[in-house]
Amino acid sequence: MPLPLYPLLLLACPFGMGLMMWFMVRGDSHTMRRNDSVAYQLRLDELRREFAEPHAAQNDADHRARS
Repeated sequence: MPLPLYPLLLLACPFGMGLMMWFMVRGDSHTMRRNDSVAYQLRLDELRREFAEPHAAQNDADHRARS
């Protein structure tokens, strides 16, 4: 094998891996982000409701105690 081809062989693997990673990131990331965002927002709304209920009850109890 000619000597100038050795550096090309050494760079073929990292270059190929970089291309595969780039294609994988660009391929599914948009749909996954959209789905994760919706699920995240639903979970966040649920947690906010759970957090607000005891606080509302505590505020009502505080207002009754002051009156």
